[in-house]
Amino acid sequence: MSSSTGTRSRYHVTFVVLAVATGAYSLLQSLVSPVLPLLETSLHTNQNTVTWVLTAYLLSASVFTPILGRIGDMVGKEKVLVAVLIALTLGTVLAAVATSISVMIIARVIQGVGGGVIPLAFGIVRDEFPREKVAGAVGVIAALLAVGGGLGLVLAGPIVNGLDYHWLFWIPAVVVAAAAVATYFFVPESPVRTPGTISWLAAVLLSGWLVSLLVAVSQAPSWGWFSTSVIGLLVAAVVLAVAWVMVEIRSAQPLIDMRMMRIPAVWTTNLVALLFGVGLYSVFAFIPEFLQTPSSAGYGFTASITESGLIVLPMSVTMFAFGAASGRLSARFGARAVLIAGSVISVPSFAIMTFAHSLIWQVVLAMLLLGAGFGLAFSAMSNIIVDAVPSHQTGVASGMNANIRTIGGSLGAAVMASIVTSGALPSGLPKESGYTAGFGMLAVAMVFSALAAVLIPRLRVQRDAHQVEQAGMSHPELALVAAGTVVGDESE
Repeated sequence: MSSSTGTRSRYHVTFVVLAVATGAYSLLQSLVSPVLPLLETSLHTNQNTVTWVLTAYLLSASVFTPILGRIGDMVGKEKVLVAVLIALTLGTVLAAVATSISVMIIARVIQGVGGGVIPLAFGIVRDEFPREKVAGAVGVIAALLAVGGGLGLVLAGPIVNGLDYHWLFWIPAVVVAAAAVATYFFVPESPVRTPGTISWLAAVLLSGWLVSLLVAVSQAPSWGWFSTSVIGLLVAAVVLAVAWVMVEIRSAQPLIDMRMMRIPAVWTTNLVALLFGVGLYSVFAFIPEFLQTPSSAGYGFTASITESGLIVLPMSVTMFAFGAASGRLSARFGARAVLIAGSVISVPSFAIMTFAHSLIWQVVLAMLLLGAGFGLAFSAMSNIIVDAVPSHQTGVASGMNANIRTIGGSLGAAVMASIVTSGALPSGLPKESGYTAGFGMLAVAMVFSALAAVLIPRLRVQRDAHQVEQAGMSHPELALVAAGTVVGDESE
């Protein structure tokens, strides 16, 4: 394996492999969103059931992301990343050959294991890259997570038109399989480990409250927010979450270190991640639907799947460009300032969609601004988390940050669905006022994300022992800084 034969200086190769794996996983987040009506017909199901193609994926990713990040910290990030990519490949192949909705949902649950790519990739970058390269690499990988989701909306139409929907899975399966092989041979095994065991009781409780919460919010529009089922699930989520926190606090080997989660830079960044998740996944779910609405409804553009993807394409372009630049901007101005800027830029994009969405250029302008804001913010969040915790907690901290984004996305998509579908035209299509109110809600969420970003303390970061070794610092210098990564919060 690469850990015994590879050289740690080949971090460029490692970066390419991680970028490919991350990009393929992120594509699978949204590739099916524009074609849900097609899946509904092809798999002989109904609209309520076909939404589980998305919900099951989000639920699975929410559960597996922090668990796999913790396992990677314990047994080795490279080993676990290979296993995750193999599982993602198998799940994607199963989705490609699925002929029923039940098999498709099972396949999407297996694909959710791929959520482990996120904390593992960030952890490997932290362990293997020179300190001065970490911010830029983390920024690009974080940008790929968002860009891949946007590209999924763009590529779905041409793939389905040129081939069929099965290739929405065959193509990523080939890429993920190649990434698994490349990871095995070219990514060195991390020397940074956290000995211990998994608290399986904590894992079960974590899974329980996440599943209860996400099922409740995803099904509330059809079941009713005040239905017995939804209220019961929300109560169960609260009870299980409290039990989970108590178990984690008392555990000698917690799945998620609650002391780490109390670090000001961590909890404030996670709050921003929650709000950005609300915005991102709502865009993935509802912008294509809005664009594809027949203009006879009084709004919409009667766009095809391909045309709606092209209209959204500027978001992906600016998201990648600003995400890639986020590392350099963070090094110059600080990741906190970049995150605040990204939050502020995102507000007018949703304001435009709220008040001016009758012309194509207005939507394109909103997508350009949204991509810039999200690209800056996602990369900056990742850099703040990486710098806020010691290297042995990078996997767990990054995983929880990504996980909270997923939870925010589920909450946002469910609330957005409830708002958009609150009133219907005689044709059965949502009223324009529903979209207007929904986009307004997302603009408010971005305002709160900017306020939360202001609360993030400035961090003065020093290198921990492994980072010192990577940089070749002398033994006296090592003794001075080996105690921890974050020294403290600088005063404003």
